[in-house]
Order: sequence, then structure tokens, then C-alpha cells
Amino acid sequence: MELQVLRWFREVADGATVTETAERARITQPALSRALARLEVEVGTPLLTRSGRTLIPTPAGRLFREHVDQALDQYDLGLRAVTELVDPAHGLVPLAFLHTLGTWLVPPLVSSFREAHPQVRFELHQHGEASILQELVDGAADLIITSPTFAHPRVTWRRLLVEPLLLTVPPRHRLARRKRIRLAEVADEPFILLRSGYALRVLTERLCAEAGFSPKITFEGEEVETLRALVAAGLGVALLPPPRATSSPTPTTSRSTADTSDAEAAGTDPAPQLHVTDVNSTRELGLAWLTDRELPPASAAFRDHVLSSAQAVSSGRRRARRESRPPG
Repeated sequence: MELQVLRWFREVADGATVTETAERARITQPALSRALARLEVEVGTPLLTRSGRTLIPTPAGRLFREHVDQALDQYDLGLRAVTELVDPAHGLVPLAFLHTLGTWLVPPLVSSFREAHPQVRFELHQHGEASILQELVDGAADLIITSPTFAHPRVTWRRLLVEPLLLTVPPRHRLARRKRIRLAEVADEPFILLRSGYALRVLTERLCAEAGFSPKITFEGEEVETLRALVAAGLGVALLPPPRATSSPTPTTSRSTADTSDAEAAGTDPAPQLHVTDVNSTRELGLAWLTDRELPPASAAFRDHVLSSAQAVSSGRRRARRESRPPG
């Protein structure tokens, strides 16, 4: 049984056609079909069955695919481990994280790590919580930075920091000049939420329930910055983390660059954010890895770096935001 044939089988079982897989593998379609047939003979039962123009896994094929995933993941991890043992300075860190963290938390963590490990490469993926967890379990990522919204027996999660969730309102809203608010005060307002399946959606609904109401949902989206733009356009309110920027803001107005850049690009005024006082409007962010999988040296070193550095990155960002505001 050849590892390459197992990779071809996995591609086809995942929905790729034999023609597509053969083209990527640079072999003929009949050669690929014969290789898959030999695999079925070796396993002792049909693994794929035709459905229209594609092949789909049989019940035995679905079960076999799970073990193929594990075998290929372990093989690939073994290759990486040997490569990094021979040359530990040239490792690879596959990292997945919430898309909201790509503008402020992840860049300084990667940058400061590479100051001491300049040859280490990173493979970065941005997703929602469900996709991030799947990448970790499937072996596509060694580490993930996410909220603790899952209970998985194979996953170890460590808290890095706590991020506030602020009530974001349109710039001409009746509450726009307020600094603080009780969430119960907006029980009758239209809410803009992430789609079902996102942790921030679940958390928003829970906080609203604690405040004594269910949010009236008018729009649903898949990215926090989309929600922020919809609020700025006057379409509703939302509980969102503070806006972040990749560069230090310049204190030229009463609002920082981080607050205004996205809204100005969209042609709207920035959406004010109010601190919520009647419920604990925060979310935890942490680092997770598989408990039963030994991390390769580069990923293990980056894990230790993140655990020791994330709080300082967050504190520095908050301090920069405070200093960007003009006095008075």
C-alpha cells in the first residue's frame, strides 16, 4: 500500500473527481483508477461507489478514510519532526486563529518569535471557531488561538487574555454620546449578529439572556468588521470587540486611527462603542493544541512563546490606544 495512493483516495473521498485528482498528480486517469482498484483489493472491500460524475465513499470507505487521515497525519508529522531534529532552526509552525485576531494579536506574536528564530516558517489560517477546531483535529494546524467554545477530549486549551465586548451603536444613535450602558437598555433595538455556529453569536445571545431579553436579529454576517460596518451604516447595534489596527494610531482626532480607518473607507462615520455594566461583557481568548500529539520543536517553542507573551501584547495595545487619545 503506497502512501501516495492513500492521498489520492483521500482526495477522491473528499469530493474531487478522478480526472481532477489525476491532473494534480500528473498521471493518466486510467492509471489513477487502477491504483484505487488495487487499494480496494488490498483492503478487501469496495471503498468508493459512483454517484453521477463523481465517486463517493461507501460505508467502509468512510471508516477507512478516518484511519487514512490519522496515518497520513502521523507520517507527515514524523517527516517534520525528523527534519526539525536534523535542522531545528528551519521548522514550520501551522497556526490557525480567529479572523479578528489577524490585525493585532497574531502579527506581534509571530514577529517577536522570529526575532529569536528567523528561519522558522509559518503557515497561517484564519477561520471561525468550528473550522479552527477541525483544522487542529485533522492535523492541518499544530496550534489554534480561539475562544473556549468547545469541549473536546483531545484538546488542551490555555487562556491567554480576556477581551471586552462593547456595545457598538450607529454614530447618530440616541446613545452615541454615552460612555457606559446597561445591556437591558437596548432590549428593543435591532441587533446585528454573526451567523449561527460562531462563538461570538452564542456569547451575545447568552449575555442578552442574562440581561433579560432575546435580541431582535435584523442582519447576520460572517466577519466582525462586516458587522461593524453595518452598525456604522445605522442598521442596528452589536456586541463587538474593540477595533484593532496593525499600525500605531496617530492622535490627530478624538478617535484613534483604529476606530476610524475601516468606517472612513466604507464612507460612513465610525460606530461609537459603549462599556456594558450590567453583565460581564467579555470573551476569553486562548491557545489550544492536541493533548495526545507531541508538537514538533518549532511549534512547541512557539507555544511557549505565546503563553508567555500574549498578555504583554494585549497590555501594550491597550496602552497605545489610551495614549492615542488627546487630553481632555
